[in-house]
Formats: sequence, structure tokens, C-alpha cells
Amino acid sequence: MKKFLFILAFTIFAQSANAQLFSKERVSNLETFDKRFLTWGYFLGFNSYDFNFDYEQDFGPETDILVNSTGGFNVGLIGDMRINKYINLRLEPGLYFTQRDLIYREFEEDNDRIRALQSTYIHVPLLVKFSTKRINNFKPFIVGGLSSSLNLSSNQDNPEDNGEGQFRMKKYTTYFELGFGIDLYLFYFKFTPSIRGVFATSDELVRDDDPNSAYTSNISKMGSRGVFINFTFQ
Repeated sequence: MKKFLFILAFTIFAQSANAQLFSKERVSNLETFDKRFLTWGYFLGFNSYDFNFDYEQDFGPETDILVNSTGGFNVGLIGDMRINKYINLRLEPGLYFTQRDLIYREFEEDNDRIRALQSTYIHVPLLVKFSTKRINNFKPFIVGGLSSSLNLSSNQDNPEDNGEGQFRMKKYTTYFELGFGIDLYLFYFKFTPSIRGVFATSDELVRDDDPNSAYTSNISKMGSRGVFINFTFQ
């Protein structure tokens, strides 16, 4: 799926770039599209989530928790409201699927050493999009804003903790986001590839009942961070 999306994005971008930048032909597609007050669409993409850890005490890099990230998949909807010619307000609710493995190197057995975290997020960002002037059928932009997510696989209410092999995370997380992309105006629709960095502002860790737990006692804060690559169709 990742390869297909990448090839699709690259093909459309390359064809549009060749037509618009390297030829004398200047055909304006969807000339009135950006004059609409409200527009709708959907997105597909993929993600790479990680964790950032802050520790109570620094015992050296050999005791740091390693994170093995597996790429995930995104799908969602877009609502876009025009503020003026260069600024838009966007709501992009979506489902984000990902997996991260936490590796505690002080343990020898895999059952104790590895905690596999499969997460399904309902992710809702509210973003402000700042665009440049449209150049033929291209319009670059930067985007930033705030978001929150509901982790459907958090285990927050599970009475078992790492003593029983259950790593727990909080259900709700807040983030700030920053990214960039380019609007490509095709004949029938607007296609937008974009990349965005996402950084949690809240602590996601539910600590073990044992205050001396080897899994959670030395963590002062655990927050997700990630990269989203989305392909939008409007």
C-alpha cells in the first residue's frame, strides 16, 4: 500500500510538473475551486509513530528504552473553510493504525523485555493552512495547529499492569502539528501530497501499581511523536 501511494503521488506530481513548469502550455484547472467557502474531501496515507521519553534519573544510554516502530496506515475526511485568499481553516478527523515495540534491555526473556503496543487512534486535528499565491496549477503551503486523539487500544482501564504483561497508556492525548505540502490542481479534482510532524504535549503513560516497577518507575513523561504522509483528494 505504501509503495502504491508513493508511486501514485510521484506519477501525478511528475506529470503535472512537466506540463506546468517545463512546457509553454499554461492550462488552469479548477479556476474557481479556491473561491468556495467550504470544501470537502478525504485522505489516505501512512504514518511512523515513535515515543519520546523523559527519565527521572539518567543511568546511561544502556538503560534507555528502545522503540521499534512499524509503519501504519491513515484514512480520514477533510473539511476546509476559506478565511481569505491565503489562509484556510481545516478539520481532518481520521483513523490512524500503528504499532510500536518497547524494548527493555535489562531483561533477557522476550516476554519481559518486549512490550508490543498496537494502537488505533481517532485523531482530530484543527489546522491553519497558509498558502502562497497559486502558480499555474501548483500552490505550496505550510500548515500547523493543535490536535487530540482517542487511543482505542490504550488499556487505561485494565486492572492488570506490567506485572501481568500489560502495558497501559492513557486514552486521550493532545499534540501540536507542523508540516508542508503542495496543492496540485488536476482536471477533475485537487490532489495534495503533504508531510506533517506530530508531537504530543501530554504524558501518555499509565504507571504500574508497584512504585518501583522496572517498566514505569523511572519514566517522568512518555509522549508520542510521529510523521504523517497524507494524500488528499478534494
